Amino acid sequence: MGENRRVTRRNPQSPPPYTTDRHALEREVVVEVFRASGPGGQHVNKTESALRLTHPPSGVVVTSQDSPSQHRNRETAFQRLVERLERLNHVPKPRVATKPSRAARERRIGEKKVRAVTKKTRGRVRGEDH
Repeated sequence: MGENRRVTRRNPQSPPPYTTDRHALEREVVVEVFRASGPGGQHVNKTESALRLTHPPSGVVVTSQDSPSQHRNRETAFQRLVERLERLNHVPKPRVATKPSRAARERRIGEKKVRAVTKKTRGRVRGEDH
């Protein structure tokens, strides 16, 4: 079956970090079961195998309707929710501004002067008819 996934974020109730423990998540999330859309004919139109997990503390909403099995969809939805919460929990390390050392600056200027001289001595290419 084709992968059909939707992850959205609604108004969060609390700031990160969020727990990624499966048992704690099962207590926190709101599980909605609905009929999947897409190919599958009568069977897919009658069975409620798609899941929508809403995690109120973070506001993350994850949908899974990849599989005809509700249990498999539940597993994939929880995996996606954990991935999303880990991404939200990630705090980037603050970047420290650095400046080049005096020696490095002088080396760069020296190389630039050498390059300028090389380019200057090249001269223009002239054809015989000009």
